[in-house]
Amino acid sequence: MKIVMLGAPGAGKGTQAKQIAAKYQIPHISTGDIFRANIKEGTELGKKAKEYMDQGQLVPDSLTLDLIMDRFSKDDCANGYVLDGFPRTIPQAEALTAALNAKNDKLDFAINVDVPDSNIVDRMSGRRMCKCGGTYHVKYNPPKKEGICDLCGGELYIRDDDKAEIVAKRLDSYHAQTQPLIDYYDAEGILKNVDGTVNVDVVFQNICSIIG
Repeated sequence: MKIVMLGAPGAGKGTQAKQIAAKYQIPHISTGDIFRANIKEGTELGKKAKEYMDQGQLVPDSLTLDLIMDRFSKDDCANGYVLDGFPRTIPQAEALTAALNAKNDKLDFAINVDVPDSNIVDRMSGRRMCKCGGTYHVKYNPPKKEGICDLCGGELYIRDDDKAEIVAKRLDSYHAQTQPLIDYYDAEGILKNVDGTVNVDVVFQNICSIIG
């Protein structure tokens, strides 16, 4: 089964992708992991990607797609995969579809973890971190003492990425660039929406009932 995960930043699609991969024994594939693996192994594609990354540039879509298609050719993808973080735009989705079609292949499901913006801002802006690795949420998982880590007594902080104004900007970018993918995969007939506002275990059960 070949699955692409969709959803806004903070919707929890990465968590669900990992659980799907574990249950169905298929690899969880993210572009970041592919870049790191190819660079570490010194592959030709990895060297090309590193040139762009070293200059602070985005890796071109065509090269990213080559890396992804190369990853799909590995033995552990024989029974499928969960693709997380790509495609992000309509041109990327169209290029992926064309590359799969050229190999007489296709995606089975595009699973959209649907969470309203207000919930995402609430989730992310409420997160608190500690330098020791402890993670909290002011509403859903508060520390025993406000602002203080239960584990080490360190002072909790909010990551820049989790600040409400930054989250709002990321959501604006998502709606402009990535949300059209929902319409694209709906037209392809493989879109499945799941309610991402419920408990993570319930979200996973609902995904499993879709996949079968």
